[in-house]
Amino acid sequence: MQNPTLEDIQNQYKNINPEEIVTLVREKNILVVNPRRKNGIILIKQYHGEFAGPGSVIGSIFDLDVIRVLPVGKLSFIYSETSQERQKAYLIRRQWTRLIKQITDNPVPIQRAQVILNQFEHWFDTHTVSNLPDEAFALLVGVLPQTIRQARNYVDRVEL
Repeated sequence: MQNPTLEDIQNQYKNINPEEIVTLVREKNILVVNPRRKNGIILIKQYHGEFAGPGSVIGSIFDLDVIRVLPVGKLSFIYSETSQERQKAYLIRRQWTRLIKQITDNPVPIQRAQVILNQFEHWFDTHTVSNLPDEAFALLVGVLPQTIRQARNYVDRVEL
């Protein structure tokens, strides 16, 4: 049997379904969200959600508590060969976490909801955002799903 090439490994992570991702993550595998695409993944945990955008690592011991995942955009993963690549991916994940934290620092729930929707529309597009459930955004910024629904109905959202 031949050893798999890097291309073989990368291709295996291109059309992976959400259930397979949860299984891989729970088995402590390390995946990196493809940095060359507008894609990402919302990791749903028991009491909150986390977003890993392009270039971010998911898996290892950090995501053992993932309940389910929601792909954002046309999700694909790449294989990181070196420890330097993995370290860079961890730093990028931390940057995405900090961006979401900045939004959650706002004490006004409707403003948090408006800003997370604005940001996702900026990072991706309106169509992609409209296909994501209110519950996912609510878990990202600590608001109720009805607050997200209310924010979606505003024509002009505030920028902070």
